[in-house]
Amino acid sequence: MKPQYFVAILFATSLYWMYLLYSPFLLSMMIAALLAISTANLQELLEKLFRRRLLAAFVSSLLLAILFFAPLGYFLGTLSIKLNSLKPEFFINLEIYIRSFITNPPEYLLFIKPYAIDMLKDININSITSKALSITGTIGSFSASFVKNAFLVIIFYFFAQYNGSHIVEFLKRVVQMSVEETTLLARELSSVMSVVFYSIIVTAMFEGALFGIVVSFMGYDGILFGIMYGFASLIPVVGGVLMWLPFMIYEFYIGDSASAIFIALYSVIVISIIADTFIKPLIIKEINNRLLKDEDSKINELIIFFAIIAGLATFGFWGMILGPAITAFFLTILKLFEARTKECEV
Repeated sequence: MKPQYFVAILFATSLYWMYLLYSPFLLSMMIAALLAISTANLQELLEKLFRRRLLAAFVSSLLLAILFFAPLGYFLGTLSIKLNSLKPEFFINLEIYIRSFITNPPEYLLFIKPYAIDMLKDININSITSKALSITGTIGSFSASFVKNAFLVIIFYFFAQYNGSHIVEFLKRVVQMSVEETTLLARELSSVMSVVFYSIIVTAMFEGALFGIVVSFMGYDGILFGIMYGFASLIPVVGGVLMWLPFMIYEFYIGDSASAIFIALYSVIVISIIADTFIKPLIIKEINNRLLKDEDSKINELIIFFAIIAGLATFGFWGMILGPAITAFFLTILKLFEARTKECEV
């Protein structure tokens, strides 16, 4: 047996056992690596400021925890507590109100009465209560799982930032590609992921603030519901509806029809149509232009926008990171093929 075959067998065997060993942590490690790539420019800035890589990695990890994971952890923890405090009587009273409202709706909603009455026939309060309690337990377990995964992501992110330059240089030596190709691959992926990361943060904060400020004037916890709307807005199509629809139903429930109609119209027109459809792509474009000075590295903001949507639809919450990363990697490989084709033609 040739020595290179034996080495290849050893490598494949070790790779298999490495996969078995680290498979429970692969997603966290991948997300941490992508986040480290996304914030590489921030790490460079902090290293210049503090002149110590360890301190810069610690500060960037702390900022990630505060800006990205702390709000979602606060939301999940608060939501779990509030849902666990609900009693079955709440759902019974809610069903009585909904039936009464649909049977005798206001004059401006009379047109929905025939359709709503048909829907009421299929409503079973016992099944609704059991499903609601089941969802409460699911959210509680998800919260615990999220805290664990978030902690792992932050730990892996710290090590990725601290050792990132060494890892990149090592991969450049190991991978059978030219220095120019590996540099192009790293630059393109880092550029796109930076745009994606900062776009997600800015747009979620922007839409969450729009919703949180309004509901705070209505007497609700603006911070909590602003965070909830910010993360819900990442869910394509139905994200905003998951927030404003319960508000509208509750406002009708307490007899404030004007506030119910206002929150629905405000959420649909101002946030969903104006902010999400028109302003969000402009935010991505502006961040794209500010972060990427090289025209060849820029990627169309609509591609990034749809990559985020596709990632969320396919992979769930972490898809907002994985979707653009996969898309950027694919487009960069196409650029490498294009460059090699031109070399062959010459």
